[in-house]
Amino acid sequence: MKFIDQLKEKAKQNKKTIVLPETSDMRTIEAAGKVLAEGIANIILVGDKEDIMSRAGDIDLSGASFVDPKNYEKFDEYVDAFVEMRRKKGMTEARAKELLLTNPLYFGCMMVKQDDADGMVAGAINASADVLRAALQTLKTAPGTRIVSAFFLVVVPDCQYGANGTFVFADAGLNQSPSASELADIAEQSAKSFELLVDETPVVAMLSHSTKGSAKHPDVDKVIEATEIVNAEFPDLLCDGELQSDAALVPEVAASKAPGSKVAGHANVLVFPDLDAANIGYKLVQRLAKADAYGPVTQGIAKPVNDLSRGCVADDIVGVVAITAIQAQAQEDGRMKVTPKER
Repeated sequence: MKFIDQLKEKAKQNKKTIVLPETSDMRTIEAAGKVLAEGIANIILVGDKEDIMSRAGDIDLSGASFVDPKNYEKFDEYVDAFVEMRRKKGMTEARAKELLLTNPLYFGCMMVKQDDADGMVAGAINASADVLRAALQTLKTAPGTRIVSAFFLVVVPDCQYGANGTFVFADAGLNQSPSASELADIAEQSAKSFELLVDETPVVAMLSHSTKGSAKHPDVDKVIEATEIVNAEFPDLLCDGELQSDAALVPEVAASKAPGSKVAGHANVLVFPDLDAANIGYKLVQRLAKADAYGPVTQGIAKPVNDLSRGCVADDIVGVVAITAIQAQAQEDGRMKVTPKER
């Protein structure tokens, strides 16, 4: 069974309701049809039903729910809740109405906030910053979370490394230049996400252009410090650094560059030193190795809202819907609860 099919089966075990707000995009409509046909999740489509159905053509959306903000019975309730949570930021009733009527991202997030949906997937036609801004302004961070981060779940075909070619790449979507402390939090979050989605033990490599002192630079020092924080605060987590990517992945290279490391040569969670490296890295693997890359998947938001690459195809959206549903399952039963340590 392909890895994505395993995720779909997990999602089906406790079906969740996912809202898709970007219904002007045909990839979203196509993905909704596939999710419904496979029984992965319940789907809410935001917008005018007649308009969506006319563009859907032969795509079967009969199992979807349609919510048009212009005539939704809970609209005033959403406005009141939005004003209340953003009042100190200057939110007015008029501005709240305008946002919820004209910006489907905010409306979709309010559906999640008000428990009318379990999660949201967007980003096919909106920038990541816009998706995450809507999520953070409505849902905020999960209790105890110090940083919200984003990862890609990367599945490389015919690959002997990682977990049968499956990896988490972090942070590949949100934090431009995380500090050592933030990198440590990203590593811990990403390990939890890997374990949740892949059902295997996370092995975390803190990546750098240096392996075990082969280069000297403040950027290397940051990775070393982050590794020390992880190992001190989460001693049960397999984590090592600083490691070059070949030392992290290839046992023969690891034996030479990082002898004695329990992580080197076996890593499946790759924590990059900054957003540039992570984003470039995942896109290279996706395009050159013909890998499936699902995300950016967020971690640390109070409820699941996940982003998409604007270069995505419908099957990518289906995969992220499945991941979002699994995250919602985990939140429901408390598996993703955060218990931060003081620093």
